[in-house]
Amino acid sequence: MTEEFAETKTESARKSSSSLIRKQAELLADVSADTSMRILTGIDELDRVLGGGLVPGSVILVGGDPGMGKSTLMLQLCAGITSTIGNVDANTVALYVTGEESLHQIKQRATRLLLNVDGIKVASETNIERIAEIIKSEMPSLVVIDSVQTMSTELMESSAGTVAQVRECTALLTKISKSTGIPIILIGHVTKDGFIAGPKVLEHMVDAVLQFEGEGTYSYRVLRAQKNRYGSTNEIGVFEMSATGLRQVVNPSEVLLSNRRSGDPGTAVVAVMEGSRPLLVEVQALVSSTGYSVPQRVTTGYDSKRLQMILAILEKRGGISVRQSDVFVNIAGGISIQDPAIDLGVAVAIASSALDQPLSSTLAFVGELGLTGEIRRVGFLDQRVQEAVRLGLKTVYVPKAEVQYTHPVNQVEKLADVLSAVFG
Repeated sequence: MTEEFAETKTESARKSSSSLIRKQAELLADVSADTSMRILTGIDELDRVLGGGLVPGSVILVGGDPGMGKSTLMLQLCAGITSTIGNVDANTVALYVTGEESLHQIKQRATRLLLNVDGIKVASETNIERIAEIIKSEMPSLVVIDSVQTMSTELMESSAGTVAQVRECTALLTKISKSTGIPIILIGHVTKDGFIAGPKVLEHMVDAVLQFEGEGTYSYRVLRAQKNRYGSTNEIGVFEMSATGLRQVVNPSEVLLSNRRSGDPGTAVVAVMEGSRPLLVEVQALVSSTGYSVPQRVTTGYDSKRLQMILAILEKRGGISVRQSDVFVNIAGGISIQDPAIDLGVAVAIASSALDQPLSSTLAFVGELGLTGEIRRVGFLDQRVQEAVRLGLKTVYVPKAEVQYTHPVNQVEKLADVLSAVFG
């Protein structure tokens, strides 16, 4: 009599898994890197942020404050996809699912935006299982969910918008997107601090996270990628809110400087980089006597901690004393700048206001400030200079570097040298 041992489930699963890995693993050199599969959205600024268009099977999360234009842009995207792909064989090109508005409201918005709605289907639904059935039935080229916090699954008893509901609904939509190749865009709410509402794992589950930035009182909006598995996170898209929706700003430098007034102290033009795009922005500074025991330091669109550093450098290395003054710094146009190349322009604008001496309207500044007062080199110097010259600025102060410039520049090493040259 021979004793035989039954194979355990764990051993069977391990063998099956091992066999599956051998079948699925490929040499990285043999993997295709074809980028022709991207779907153009019909909105160039959005394509720029996405890295060249939508990738089939991708899940994208779009966040932003209320009133920024998230729903407006997504409806324009659906119409743009329709015009790009076409309504082939009467198939649904775009499916817009809303859990916040009625179908009548969406139709009113489309009419106001003068959009071509052929090929766009809409559904007012919050049950994620029924939404999945609609997607599999229609098989559209694009799905927009507005918003993910209003969706719920029958598998959980908690209310919509809770951490568990948002996680499970996103997981199901991600599974559908990956299995069908349909790109799905999720509109997400934000907290009062500006972060995406819901679990942090939500941002890990999706392929890209796009954030709308801008002040509510300004018409300009900046779309920035905080995460992008298919492109750079440095690119931005600039839009202007108009009566017919979000309009692309093809030349943002010219727009941001359109209201600039020459002859006023406390303003300076700086050439910054947002991804591969050079931008000219106006830095405004106001220095006034303080009425408080502790002077105020207020910034809009600029890092407040970096302002403290620049004020210390100005006093120690530039001879500009502002310790008993309130200092306000604003980036005109309602946009936020993180590029350290703006440091030199901020310092010069503060000095101009403190000395009450206006700068020439033909000057531009580029450079990061070090704690010793040196002006440090930044990237893409020639592109910044070309953008400044293109808009009529004749003199550009840049860090001293061994770079071949296509236009004449003033290369400087110390902040004190710039202040001496500009203010005498």
